[in-house]
Amino acid sequence: MLPAMAKIQFFAFILLYVASNCISVNVDNISSDVRIKNVDRSIDISSQLVKISSKITFENAGKVPVKQFLLAVEGAAKNNLAFIGARDSNNKDLRLVETTVKGHDNVKFYRVELKEPVNAAASVVITSDAVFSKALLPHPTAITQQEDQLVKYNSNLYFYTPYKVLTQKTTVVLNTKSVESFTKVKPFSQQDGNINYGPYSNIEPFTEKELSLHYKNNSPFLTVTRLERLIEVSHWGNIAIEEIIEIEHSGAKLKGPFSRYDYQQDHHSGPASVRSYKTLLPASASDVYYRDTNGNISTSNMKVKKDSVELDLRPRYPLFGGWRSHYTLGYNVPSYEYLYHSGNEYLLKMRAVDHVFDDMQIDELVTKIILPEGSTNIKINFPFAVTRLPDSLHYTYLDTKGRPVITFKKSNVVENHIQDFQLRYTFPRILMLQEPLLVVGFLYALFLCVIVYVRLDFSIHKPEHLKE
Repeated sequence: MLPAMAKIQFFAFILLYVASNCISVNVDNISSDVRIKNVDRSIDISSQLVKISSKITFENAGKVPVKQFLLAVEGAAKNNLAFIGARDSNNKDLRLVETTVKGHDNVKFYRVELKEPVNAAASVVITSDAVFSKALLPHPTAITQQEDQLVKYNSNLYFYTPYKVLTQKTTVVLNTKSVESFTKVKPFSQQDGNINYGPYSNIEPFTEKELSLHYKNNSPFLTVTRLERLIEVSHWGNIAIEEIIEIEHSGAKLKGPFSRYDYQQDHHSGPASVRSYKTLLPASASDVYYRDTNGNISTSNMKVKKDSVELDLRPRYPLFGGWRSHYTLGYNVPSYEYLYHSGNEYLLKMRAVDHVFDDMQIDELVTKIILPEGSTNIKINFPFAVTRLPDSLHYTYLDTKGRPVITFKKSNVVENHIQDFQLRYTFPRILMLQEPLLVVGFLYALFLCVIVYVRLDFSIHKPEHLKE
């Protein structure tokens, strides 16, 4: 028998060994055989989000095939990264794995795994898409009701990469000609609300040069600070969805008083405010309701289209910088469109989040899935990384053991996260008779009690019968 201290040291060594092996799986090296022939980059900063699309031509300058490349995000921007993805020349999604590189602890790396290796002296074209939230800062931070909103954007003029870039160019999409100032590094040109930079040649790996723009941006700066999405699954043909939404105008704050008279009379008053926004629901959505703590909000319109239900949501008051709103949105959808089964095995395939408004950004998303009572063997697959919260139980009418509740959350959610999750579970179909039998049993017991009650005699004295 080993002494207690020796046992502790032994198990600590095993844990350290396992941990080091797990970490080493996601450690990569920068290949010197890889270089980038060309980068054609587009930076769209016309909304509240920064959307960067880069068409990259990788070249294998070595002698052995290459099966993967690295994408990098500089330290100044990695905390604002909400989504990153990659597609091949056939517009098929490529698998990305977050990884690390020794000596570059402040850089976030992603390994792009190709479907087919790139042979020596060959090249491949991939497209990288990245979305950054809260990367546009209001400047000034406070404006009056009549003023336009100005924002600042700071980034890297060059494509940030661990490889040498032979040539590159960048187009910044502003959709406005009202530009206070911008970085001027030749060659550049400004036309039709866009600023073009480059081409620039022979840029070394990890090169950084400041790109700064100060311009007018009156697009809606709306942030959902918290969205709690509740999905209640029923095997009787319906799925009920309810969303509790806390929303805030995250743009330049309102300076000075607010005049509702000027706001209603002058359509140019409050150019940076938000009067309304459009929410898209599934085409099969029905029984839609929209209310806040004061009750139903009637200042909204619903339009049924072929592929969606469009809601024009108008809050009780316009939203200026720093103003908040809180409301509940709910609807029903038929279960046959999202719930599949084979025998006692069921598969639920639904979106983790729906379209709240154009160019949405959600600070915290919490999704709860309530399954029918008696569901077991629950397994769930997510299309992106989430934090799984502890399971719980939900009780409603005629429940005895409680319904399982699966809960997960995710931070920094954008439109690119509107993807389906898959939840599998086992449910004996005989349990569908549980609630009807409980109702029948309750009514049977009630009627039995009534019959017994009316037949009982609770009188003290027996009635005397009259003699004839």
